[in-house]
Amino acid sequence: MNSFNQSIDLLQRGLDVASLRYQVTADNIANAGTPGFKRSHVNFESELKRAFESEERAKNAFELTKTDSRHISINTVYDWHDVEPRRVKDYLVSDKASENGINVETEAMNAVKINMQYRLLSQLESFEFAQMKTAMSSNRG
Repeated sequence: MNSFNQSIDLLQRGLDVASLRYQVTADNIANAGTPGFKRSHVNFESELKRAFESEERAKNAFELTKTDSRHISINTVYDWHDVEPRRVKDYLVSDKASENGINVETEAMNAVKINMQYRLLSQLESFEFAQMKTAMSSNRG
């Protein structure tokens, strides 16, 4: 896959993750007064990093032969396309005021941050397409 396609794929995945994060944050805010509700967050970047690191390790790894299907595989590449964002409930945090771990001000700041990230990712995607358009038009003439 060329770098343009990979960049666009990653940017689109980032937009999807930001959208999910916004939904999760809105859900947290909406349930701030609900007894027993546990706040959630989205985990994505750490798994994506793990996938990219597995690709790097596989490039520099020894070639091992498995002679039996019960042998443990090492140097298995974790394809970054298979990484999905996960909604994770936070069972450990408890805010005394709400008893459910949700601080509305913190969640509101998260919403602002997510909105800014979404806008930045959108601008980066537009920039990538503008660069491709420029490259294609300069090759024509």
